Amino acid sequence: MPKFCANLTMLFNEVPFLDRFEAARRAGFEAVEYLFPYAYPKEQLLEKLREHRLVQVLHNMPAGNWEQGERGLACLPDRVGEFQAGVDATIEYASALGCEQVNCLAGIAPAGVARERLEQTFIDNLKFAAPRFRAAGIKLLIEAINTRDIPGFFLNTTKQAVGIIEAVGSDNLFVQYDIYHMQIMEGDLAPTIEANLPRIAHMQLADTPGRHEPGTGEINYPFLFDVIDRLGYSGWIGCEYKPKGATVDGLGWLRRYLA
Repeated sequence: MPKFCANLTMLFNEVPFLDRFEAARRAGFEAVEYLFPYAYPKEQLLEKLREHRLVQVLHNMPAGNWEQGERGLACLPDRVGEFQAGVDATIEYASALGCEQVNCLAGIAPAGVARERLEQTFIDNLKFAAPRFRAAGIKLLIEAINTRDIPGFFLNTTKQAVGIIEAVGSDNLFVQYDIYHMQIMEGDLAPTIEANLPRIAHMQLADTPGRHEPGTGEINYPFLFDVIDRLGYSGWIGCEYKPKGATVDGLGWLRRYLA
């Protein structure tokens, strides 16, 4: 049966961030993910995880100035030094929090730079990062994101992600498969997951349109969860959606999986 973790960046946003750990545990979650840990001392986050008996499943590498609209550094030729420094920061936090996988956001393609140069920068940065994360016991993931929510984002499809992984040639580079983003960009969810399952280390979900909880849109999640279960996927699925109302009120779809 699929296992689900709470994305604290998006769920329980009725309460301050550090109180969301307790809220997630009270709702029945045993694991959490969120965008970034770097605004908080490692010790403070670890205390929250231990206090509420939660596993830290995933967080992202530093992604530039998020508040100013940056969405990753990995494809940006003029930010390589910042990306490399981010590898060290990520390893420091992930190791302290017991987080065994991290996501690398490709970034938004800057105007006026050839796509071939952006792709090679992305590949070179991943070649730098993957062995360092492996030495620390951490899986490195990349995520394709739809261009409706983030116009210009460099990595957009499963096929493109797999091509990047093959070009890097590391056994420590995997796909973070976001069901919501891929429904928008390519559809064909179940066959795509089945074809690429060995490369998928983590999944995330939301329904579309609206990016709300399962059951609010067009994706047949009961069917898809059965497929994922049948295929033997053993990773986590992050609940990365915007609740239509209060988070707890919208968790009815999840009850059978948390029992």
